[in-house]
Amino acid sequence: MEIILLLFIFVLAAFLGFELISKVPSQLHTPLMSGSNAISGITIVGALIASGQTDANFSKWLGLAALILATVNVVGGYFVTDRMLSMFKTKKQK
Repeated sequence: MEIILLLFIFVLAAFLGFELISKVPSQLHTPLMSGSNAISGITIVGALIASGQTDANFSKWLGLAALILATVNVVGGYFVTDRMLSMFKTKKQK
């Protein structure tokens, strides 16, 4: 019964996230990316704490996977933000 509730929450969160992000205007993507990077930074800290608090191998591997995925998300977010901000810079004349 608990797995059904968790699956329902996951599907609801995925649907809600897709609906919210698809309705964001393009002018707001850069500020939202920086906010997303901050949340992923918190996820990195949480993954480090959670994987260090246990002796079970499965939990350590799960924490490592969370750490890797959150790090990829942060680094990718910074690359996307940098690329978007570079689109607003004026081109220098030679």
